[in-house]
Amino acid sequence: MDPLLAAGRKVLAEQPFSVLLGAELLEFSPGHAVLAVALKPELKQQYGFAHGGVLSYLADNALTYAGGSALGGHGIVTSEFKINYLRPAVGERLVARADALYTGRSQSVCRCDIFAVEGGQERLCATAQGTIARLASPAGE
Repeated sequence: MDPLLAAGRKVLAEQPFSVLLGAELLEFSPGHAVLAVALKPELKQQYGFAHGGVLSYLADNALTYAGGSALGGHGIVTSEFKINYLRPAVGERLVARADALYTGRSQSVCRCDIFAVEGGQERLCATAQGTIARLASPAGE
């Protein structure tokens, strides 16, 4: 297995909320990440489609993986992100694909598209953009 993907999966396994949702890191390379979640009944809202919080989680984590890897990893956080819900997410699985669009010295601007997968067909259900930032050093530099 690719060392970066293995390291990314280790980090995901250390996040209790990601484990609770059953998130899987499918692809991971510098500036790119693909994250997926099986759409279990517990993750749906009252109308039967994915809760917006699940889509938001996928966007946040996929953006941070993409931007963090573009920045070289370690000490990375989401500074902000915006999500547009485009259509109800219905299916067996949700897949988030994120890429870094621009990376500077201390931040990376990234985009993420989230797809609902049903019967092998993908439908775009949300899109997000966010800024991923490198934490300041402990000395405040």
